[in-house]
Amino acid sequence: MASKAVAATVDFARLYTSLGLGKETIASLQAFRKRHGDAQRIHAQLAAQPTTVDLEHYRSVLRNKAVVDEAEKILRDFKPVTYDVSTHIKAIETFETKAVAKAQETTQKIDAELKDLQATLANIEEARPFEDLTAEEVGKAHPRIVEAVETMIKKGKWTVPGYKEKFGDLSLM
Repeated sequence: MASKAVAATVDFARLYTSLGLGKETIASLQAFRKRHGDAQRIHAQLAAQPTTVDLEHYRSVLRNKAVVDEAEKILRDFKPVTYDVSTHIKAIETFETKAVAKAQETTQKIDAELKDLQATLANIEEARPFEDLTAEEVGKAHPRIVEAVETMIKKGKWTVPGYKEKFGDLSLM
């Protein structure tokens, strides 16, 4: 009963998105949940049905008592058939191992992404404000900028392409 309460309180849609599960895993889990729900409904319907047969009622209603005696004998001798469910259990176990492997893989991906995000956050927190940076520091961080500026100076270009279009001409003359 406690498992029903827990299953009812789990927000599976949020769980799928927050764990970043793959489409295969989500589809498998949804199919499994559907089969489980169907099985629970069928079990509840069958459990609600009466399981006893009132043979005395049939003896009083029917004239042919031999039929009722034969039915009673068949009911006493009846033994339910047992099925070998080991194949189903093996299928469930393989599904479980696949799900666990996918979950571990997802956990590793999330952990790696979390480490990257924490490193980025630490880098952002430790970074100096943009106003405090010098041209030399920017050049050291991105050598391509220095190369582009040197090439422009060698060619005699003193303006940045697209600057006037974007910011306008600020010259007073």
